[in-house]
Amino acid sequence: MSAEPVEPMEVVEIQRIVERLKAMIRMVVIGQTGVVEALMIALLAEGHVLLEGPPGMAKTLLARTFARCLSMGFNRIQFTPDLMPGDVTGTNLFDFRTSQFKLTRGPIFTDFLLADEINRTPPKTQSALLQAMQERLVTIDGTTHELSDGFLVVATQNPIEQEGTYPLPEAQLDRFLLKVEVGYPSRDEERKIVQLHGNRTAMPHLDTFQLQPVADLETLTRIRATVQRVRLSEELVDYVVDLIRATREHPAVTHGASPRAANMLASASRAVATLRGRDFVIPDDIKHLFLPTLRHRIVLAPGAEVEGITPDATLTAILGAIPAPR
Repeated sequence: MSAEPVEPMEVVEIQRIVERLKAMIRMVVIGQTGVVEALMIALLAEGHVLLEGPPGMAKTLLARTFARCLSMGFNRIQFTPDLMPGDVTGTNLFDFRTSQFKLTRGPIFTDFLLADEINRTPPKTQSALLQAMQERLVTIDGTTHELSDGFLVVATQNPIEQEGTYPLPEAQLDRFLLKVEVGYPSRDEERKIVQLHGNRTAMPHLDTFQLQPVADLETLTRIRATVQRVRLSEELVDYVVDLIRATREHPAVTHGASPRAANMLASASRAVATLRGRDFVIPDDIKHLFLPTLRHRIVLAPGAEVEGITPDATLTAILGAIPAPR
């Protein structure tokens, strides 16, 4: 049987929901507007986000708040060197009362999964997320289980400490729609943070903020149906493809972005157009997302790294070299 068609929403109605969501988040998290926007884009485009930033930047608090405001189930995994794949996905345990194996579901069976310090666990355990992030499925002992339609992974990693960490495999990185660099707040924002949370050392309880859900999974499904209908003109399709192909031809890059990156850039651009109240994509949407969508997908040549060239600098140069359609 074919699934019933989903009725899309008006863009204006989506904007109202987005503004209410932002207002709820501001009650708990000060600043971090770029990270909030990235989470919203990922949610609308059915993608996942990799957050890179030092400890103490409210990444976990923001993730919890985001999930609470959208009535999403939330699980957090602290990735460690001894974590096993079964600790993520779950395992079949023998029940002596029934003489049968019973599935004990792991934390991956949720809507919103926070993979904290994902680079502290070996690639074998990191790979437990691959199928889930791409297909929303998990295979355990040969049996495939479906995940929630709203399944979203937000992973974090610390760029400062490198001891005891494992580089994320290219296949893992390619599953993330966006990689966002989490920066320090402004002085004014930091002052407000101290005023709001400076009376405790532990993470605040969300119950104290009287947060109200602004949407549920059914609403989210309708919003996503709207995003998928956002118009991407033929000229902008060419622009996306030319940008992606240019990453494979740049002298500072040994491995450029894959066709999956082109699809993700197009999908994310549709999401950001929706957030900005439009039912069509413009070149600025693509330019705005080019770095966060691509910075984790290109591999620089060794010579470029020695010279101090960064992925962002390379992508900025590509963006400047490819003319945008008018």
